[in-house]
Amino acid sequence: MPVIQALITDVPELNVLVNSAYRGETSKKGWTTEAHLLEGLRIDEQTLLSYFENPDIILLKNISDDGSITGCVYLEKRAEKLYIGMFSVNPLLQAKGIGRQLLLATEDYAKKLNCHILTMTVISTRLELINWYHRRGYQPTGEILPFHHDKKFGKPKQPIELIVMEKTI
Repeated sequence: MPVIQALITDVPELNVLVNSAYRGETSKKGWTTEAHLLEGLRIDEQTLLSYFENPDIILLKNISDDGSITGCVYLEKRAEKLYIGMFSVNPLLQAKGIGRQLLLATEDYAKKLNCHILTMTVISTRLELINWYHRRGYQPTGEILPFHHDKKFGKPKQPIELIVMEKTI
């Protein structure tokens, strides 16, 4: 299953994938659900479309043999760092190496940009995710950020903080 750059024509499929990975009943079939922490959509098509207008942002997608999108990741060049966000794998296909492939492709892309630090934010209570990233070389920086208060990425059901994790490559 190759990882390639997503296209603007992928927006409807990416929208469904990301929302199914993070929220709603389908997300509960995977281990990365946020449905117990946040309500509402994780992303919408308008926001996804805006990413294609920003030259510092790229979306990578993992595709199956039949051409469907099984995973994706948002990458944004921020000065000397590459920010990783919206990391999503189809909940029915999790634990099959798709996430690992996306992270490896992310590292390859970072090297092409001459970015040697990968950075991300993770909900502080998501210990299973923090541990998964830790096993792949990401370390907490000690920085804690508030969750986005504009409700663009969902409405918190409880107070949420984000920890910053980084990996040097």
